[in-house]
Amino acid sequence: MITLTKLGDVADITSSKRIYASEYLAEGVPFWRGKEVVEMFSTGETRSDLYIAPGRFSEIEGRFGAPQAGDLLLTSVGTLGVPYLVPENQTFYFKDGNLIWFRNLRGVLGQYLYYWLQSKHGKAELAKCTIGTSQQAFTIEKLKGASVGLHPLEEQGRIASTIGSYDALIKNNRRRIKLLEEAAQLIYREWFVRLRFPGHEHTKIENGVPEGWNKRKIGDYSPFAYGKALKEDNRVPGPFPVFGSSGQVGTHEKALVAGPGIIIGRKGNVGAVYWSDADFFPIDTTYYIDSARASLFLFHALSDVPFINTDVAVPGLNRDMAHSREIVIPCEAVLKEFEDQASTIQRQVRILKAQVFKLQEARDLLLPRLMSGEIEV
Repeated sequence: MITLTKLGDVADITSSKRIYASEYLAEGVPFWRGKEVVEMFSTGETRSDLYIAPGRFSEIEGRFGAPQAGDLLLTSVGTLGVPYLVPENQTFYFKDGNLIWFRNLRGVLGQYLYYWLQSKHGKAELAKCTIGTSQQAFTIEKLKGASVGLHPLEEQGRIASTIGSYDALIKNNRRRIKLLEEAAQLIYREWFVRLRFPGHEHTKIENGVPEGWNKRKIGDYSPFAYGKALKEDNRVPGPFPVFGSSGQVGTHEKALVAGPGIIIGRKGNVGAVYWSDADFFPIDTTYYIDSARASLFLFHALSDVPFINTDVAVPGLNRDMAHSREIVIPCEAVLKEFEDQASTIQRQVRILKAQVFKLQEARDLLLPRLMSGEIEV
């Protein structure tokens, strides 16, 4: 039996004690904004660019509290409605106004509420809790009045466990993907940075590069093209990945660029580099390289370039400056051998990504049926 109740009756819904920009540090206790939660939700991993002093964190924690295991955070501006379930032994603080905090849960399991917020029923209720036109945001008062359907606690546990098993498999595959990608990048650095490539013992070094190799400016070797604007509201879900500066941000019915290709962050996540096996749509926060010039060698070479932010107000990558950076181009034989090894790794990555996609599809089909009581566990 499902019981309807108000979110405000099953959780204290609040935010954090404000932290001012003057308190941001380069190290200390991680400080999260909405983007860290979005990244965690989409990739399973996150890192913080901002920190606060441990002493300041302890002071706030003592007076106002801080997220504890089982609490939930919810993005409340920008990319709305992305939840985060706080695990054991994780210490961080978060930005007020960007994230809403569900704490002191009663009559509801944190993991169940986490999945309910992702269900179509949860999303429908969240849609009623927004204000604003140009930039919508959730309000705490509206969220308190949102209706949530609760199964009995024991059944909540079974539902959360069932959906959680899919997430565990997805997380494991993502971990394997990361290890494979790191292995390919290690090979790149060993061959083309440390110059310990096959046959290096018998190759002369001339002007800082092995004989038969050369240095080329990125703009001469493979110039960047600009992505194209495609607002989220204008995207029609389809088979083609949409890439922004933070990676894949959705799908669309049409592609802009023939794959395989390379995407480079232009605004926001400056200099981040992504590979797409499929045809894709790079939006206007990115540059791209299409299949005519893209290669796994170039992908790893660009991933190793320390691109510099050239815009103080909004992080940005100047194309002329990026084009002026040099990369080392190996001889044809070494390039082919690297492409062969990198392609073998990339095939494994592609298989794992396909498995992740199928698991996500199965989970997303099952979730609403479990939440509605159509299927019992």
